[in-house]
Amino acid sequence: MATDYQDRLELLRSHANNSMLRGICHGIERECLRVTSDGRLAKTSHNESLGRALTHPYITTDYSEALLEFITPVHCRVDDTLTFLQQLHQFTWQNIDGELLWPGSMPPLLEGDENIPIAQYGSSNIGTMKSVYREGLWHRYGKPMQTIAGIHYNFSLPEAFWDVIGEDVEDADRVSVGYFGMIRNFRRYSWLLMYLFGASPVVHRSFFADDAEGGEKSGLEALDDDALYLPYATSLRMSDMGYSNDAQSSLSICYNTLDEYVDCLTKAIRTPYPPYEAIGLKSGDKYLQLNTNVLQIENEYYSNIRPKRVTRSGEKPVTALRNEGVEYIEVRCLDINPFEPLGLSEQDAHFLDVFLLYCALQPSKPILEAECMEITGNFKRVVLEGRRPDLELQNAGQMLSMKKWGTQLLEEMLPIAQLLDEANERSLFADSIHGEQAKLEDVSLTPSAKVLSALQSGGMGYLEFMLSLSKQHADITYSEKLSAERTSYFEEVAGRSIEDQLVRESSDDRSFDEFLKGYMASEV
Repeated sequence: MATDYQDRLELLRSHANNSMLRGICHGIERECLRVTSDGRLAKTSHNESLGRALTHPYITTDYSEALLEFITPVHCRVDDTLTFLQQLHQFTWQNIDGELLWPGSMPPLLEGDENIPIAQYGSSNIGTMKSVYREGLWHRYGKPMQTIAGIHYNFSLPEAFWDVIGEDVEDADRVSVGYFGMIRNFRRYSWLLMYLFGASPVVHRSFFADDAEGGEKSGLEALDDDALYLPYATSLRMSDMGYSNDAQSSLSICYNTLDEYVDCLTKAIRTPYPPYEAIGLKSGDKYLQLNTNVLQIENEYYSNIRPKRVTRSGEKPVTALRNEGVEYIEVRCLDINPFEPLGLSEQDAHFLDVFLLYCALQPSKPILEAECMEITGNFKRVVLEGRRPDLELQNAGQMLSMKKWGTQLLEEMLPIAQLLDEANERSLFADSIHGEQAKLEDVSLTPSAKVLSALQSGGMGYLEFMLSLSKQHADITYSEKLSAERTSYFEEVAGRSIEDQLVRESSDDRSFDEFLKGYMASEV
């Protein structure tokens, strides 16, 4: 079994065929806030013409009623995935009654917790559970944090790939072992994605409305009267002011084995946490959270990548992973690029394929405590000061220029891009490498630098600038109207989702108390 990167690359090249490399699958989840024309969070309910968020397969909501989430089906071609995502945007723009889709990851003008409506999913037990879970997030982390949006990139490799490259273990475990090795390498190199794709160096002051120091205790500086920033930051979304907390920091999951990952999450869901016990489970008959433990459910654990498996109705994610292994991975650290109508470009998506395949091909030793700290430090450093000239990162205890290390990684990825281009009879994968290399050579080409440059030289404040981009995206979308056939299809899906939710609500035969008790007690 090949254990060296170059040996694995040659092994892949010798076995590679069009069907194998064309069998790589993708899906994209894009979160997006609905806002008013003056940059305030929309207070309206999820539009009935979009269907029901609980049961619609492609258009749902995340934390808030105003936080849309677009979910593409799985496609093997990147451009097919992006085409479907574009159609979801087109259909949504036609059905939000003059509201706008906020183009960035950090939220618009927030006006207090009472003006951030929690998503509602109807009266079924599963719908109630989703809303209660969000109530718990509010009490644990505050509502503003839940308005931060991002892009999740789902990626899977065909089983034939793992047959060629996978570890010499039992067939049933080979895929999961391979994906966990890939995840460990992703964590080692994900700082590069934050430099290349980070697009949130600025945040509106209203995000810190409950902070007496207006966010400046986080080290942020005033950009103008309305916005705060860090001069060299790439992604405030992925910094400590984003989705982080003391309870989760103690978990220290470094993804060495599937069993370790499942056991750690299971323990967190079952371990009481005094600050959450102080909140209480209920206030009268109203649930404040699903439980008072470190995690309410698995999804509460926030990480920049997750191992995933499609679950059956009512099945816990950790149960599916334990019983059947990893099916795909979900990349969760991607900011929304405010300059792109879909939140990411075709070049971005093709590069992600190359990057993830590189992570799968690189040998991957277990991550021990010292390296885990090094990985965490590198990621944080690039998030907060990734555009700082001569920035250095730590690699196996040695300091190394971020630019030099990034260039080395891209050079090693180029042969993978060329293999993908050969299989797909195109040059888009190699082109993506060259495009990302340009960002390493010229920091002004990074999305975070473009955002700051536009704000510092364009004569517009943060809200005005972001709204101008939103309106540009709307104009582009309306100029490329969805066909009558596809409009009819999405209307049919929306109608079906309404029927499906009604069926769920009428078929419940237990109280929510009984349902929740049974769900929490179910075996992993």
